Amino acid sequence: MQTNKAQRENWGTRFGFLMAATGSAVGLGNIWRFPYITGENGGSAFIIIYLLCIIAIGLSIMIAEFAVGRRTSLSAVGAYKSQNENWTFAGALGVLSAFFIMGFYPVVGGWSLAYVFKSATGLLAAPEAISSAFDAFAGATIEPLIWTIIYMVINVIIVAKGISGGIEKASKVLMPALFALLVIVIIKGINLPGASEGLAYLFKPDWSQVTGGTVLAALGQSFFTLSLGMGCMITYGSYLGKQERIPADATSVVAMDTMVAIMAGLAIFPALFAFGMEPTAGPGLVFVVVPAIFAHMGNVGPLISITFFAALTVAALTSSMSLLEVAVSYLIDEKKMNRKTATYLSAGIMTVMCILSSLSMGSLSGIKLFGVNFFDFFDILTDKIFLAIGGMLLTIFVGWFMRKEDLKNEITNNGTLPFGLFGVWYNIVKYVIPVVIAVVAIAGIAAIEQKSLMLFGLLVIVLLGVFSRKL
Repeated sequence: MQTNKAQRENWGTRFGFLMAATGSAVGLGNIWRFPYITGENGGSAFIIIYLLCIIAIGLSIMIAEFAVGRRTSLSAVGAYKSQNENWTFAGALGVLSAFFIMGFYPVVGGWSLAYVFKSATGLLAAPEAISSAFDAFAGATIEPLIWTIIYMVINVIIVAKGISGGIEKASKVLMPALFALLVIVIIKGINLPGASEGLAYLFKPDWSQVTGGTVLAALGQSFFTLSLGMGCMITYGSYLGKQERIPADATSVVAMDTMVAIMAGLAIFPALFAFGMEPTAGPGLVFVVVPAIFAHMGNVGPLISITFFAALTVAALTSSMSLLEVAVSYLIDEKKMNRKTATYLSAGIMTVMCILSSLSMGSLSGIKLFGVNFFDFFDILTDKIFLAIGGMLLTIFVGWFMRKEDLKNEITNNGTLPFGLFGVWYNIVKYVIPVVIAVVAIAGIAAIEQKSLMLFGLLVIVLLGVFSRKL
C-alpha cells in the first residue's frame, strides 16, 4: 500500500482541484432540475431551505468524503477496505453507481453536444416543430449514437491524460467557460420585456407553498447535487496534498455548485416568462422549451442557443469525467492496471451501456427491465436507490467505524489548521445525517412505481456485501 501511495498522482494546484471538484458537482441536474424544483416549491423560500440543508448536510458529507479519500490515498473501494474490510461493499457500490450513471449520462451529454451544432444549422427556424424534432432525434438509431460516442471519446481523452495533465487541465478551462457562457445567456434573458416575472418565480418567497414535501425536496436536492455517495469526492480527495485545507475546499466547492444552480435558473426562467411559456422539468425543459425561447429572440437566438448548449455540454462533461475517473481509479488501485488501459476498459463497458440506453428511446423501446427501458433503468437505480444508500453508508462508516482522532487529524492537518466546528461536524455526521438520508432514501424508494426494480437494487447491494472481499 505504501508503494501505491508514493506513486499516486496529485492535483497540481488548489485552483485546479477546486475547478475539478466543482465540475464534478455541477451537472445536468443543476441546469434542468434545480430551477424547476425551486419555482415549484415557493421560489426563494425553497432556496433558503435548500441553503440550510446544503450547509448542514451537503457540506458535512463532502468534508467527510474528502477526509476519507485523502487519509487513505485510495479510490472508493480501497478507501473503505483499508479501514475496514467488512465495508468494502460500500466503496464497490460507489464504483457500480458510476458505471450505471455513465450508462445513460453520456447519452444526454451527446444530445447537448448535438444541439450546439443544431442551433447553428436551422433548429430554431421552425419553433412549432422543435418538440417533434427532439423526439425524432432522441428516438433515432444512428445520429444520437454518433454524438454519444463523440462525447465519450472526449471523456476518454481527458481522463487518459491523468489527474494534473488531463482532468485538472481541462477543468481549469471548462469551469470558467461554464460561468462565462451562463453569464452571457443571463444578461440577454433578464433584459427581455417581462423577464421580471421569471425573477419573481425564482426569488420571491412564497411560504404558502412550503410543506413537508418542500423540505424533503430541499434535502434531496442538497444531497444529490454535489456528486455525493458515488465515490467521486472520495476519489478526488485521494489526490489531495496534505497541505490542503479540507473544510475550506469543501466550502468553496459547495458555494460554486450552488451559484451555478442559481445561475441556471437566471439563464432560463426570465426568458421563459418573457415569452409566456410554461415551466417544465427534465429534458423537456432544456431540449424543447429552451430552444423555443431562443427561437423567439430573432437573429441573436441561434447564437444564444449555441452558448447555452455549450454551457450544458461543459456541465455534463465535468461531471461525467469524474464518474469515469471513479471506475478508472478503482482499476488502477485494486487491479493494478495502467491508466490508459483502465480508461479504455471502463469507457468501453460504459459505451455498450450507453448504446442500450440510446436505442431504448427508439428501436429498443419495446424491451423493458422491471417495467422501464434501459435509460430509465440506469437512471432510477442510481438516483433513487444507490446514491441515497451510498451516502448513508458513508456517514455511518465515518461516524461509527473510523476513529474520531484520525478524522480530526486529517481535517485539521494534524492539528496545524484550526477547525473549531469539528465537534459539531462530527456529531452531525454521526447522529443526524444518517437519519436524514434514511428519510430521503425511504421517500425516494417509496416513490418508485416499479417495486420490482426497487427490490432488484436492494438485492444488488446485499450481494455486494456478500462478495465484496473479492473486489
